[in-house]
Amino acid sequence: MKKTYKCKLILKTELCPGIFDYVVEAPEMAKEAQIGQFLHINCGGRTTLRRPISICDAGEGFVRFAFQVKGEGTAELAKREPGELIDIMGPLGHGFELTPGEKAVVIGGGIGVFPLLRLARETDCAVFLGFRTKELICMEDDFNEANKNVTICTDDGSYGYNGFAVAAMGEYLMDNKVDMIYCCGPTPMLKTVKQIAEFRRIPCQLSLEQRMGCGIGACLTCVCETKDTGMAKYKQVCLAGPVFKAEEVVF
Repeated sequence: MKKTYKCKLILKTELCPGIFDYVVEAPEMAKEAQIGQFLHINCGGRTTLRRPISICDAGEGFVRFAFQVKGEGTAELAKREPGELIDIMGPLGHGFELTPGEKAVVIGGGIGVFPLLRLARETDCAVFLGFRTKELICMEDDFNEANKNVTICTDDGSYGYNGFAVAAMGEYLMDNKVDMIYCCGPTPMLKTVKQIAEFRRIPCQLSLEQRMGCGIGACLTCVCETKDTGMAKYKQVCLAGPVFKAEEVVF
């Protein structure tokens, strides 16, 4: 059974309406946390199931995560204030696999950009971040500080690149050799990035967003379909993921 920790909330920021950025004091988790892993958080209130939230960053004694209020659990979590303790299980799951010296692309959309911040800092990569509109852009300054090659894209053209992040990435790939694509975002983005990677024969890793129950493989709430056969065809995202090789996943 994975350890749980009572972590003190030391910084709380509302990035956009309903989207919160938390930093908690968590020295043991910070030492273990790998890029792409997630936390399973007891949100408090009347909610009983923990909520899976991706790790945004980790450093000397702290872990950072960001989330959007989508239901009762995350609404309760958003009420927490600095100084309060949050019950957190983690780090959990299988994260991104990095290869030293590789040239990469990092692409994310919406709240899927959060787990990519540390990846943007620690890899030699071009970063493409997509948002619906200017008002929903999150962590632009953080990404610009982490990486010198960041392209912000908006679907409506209200800021940065006018269009989808996958389109901007496609233009970049026409003129640049890439060894790996890392992606986290909504399913349509993951599916399109997978298709582009397959067409260009570029290895690709996808972080799936999936509802979870236990977070430790004891239930079957978070299964996804893969290209394996037999009993291994459906895999639990909490254990085998959330990061998968793109060629494994069936959309």
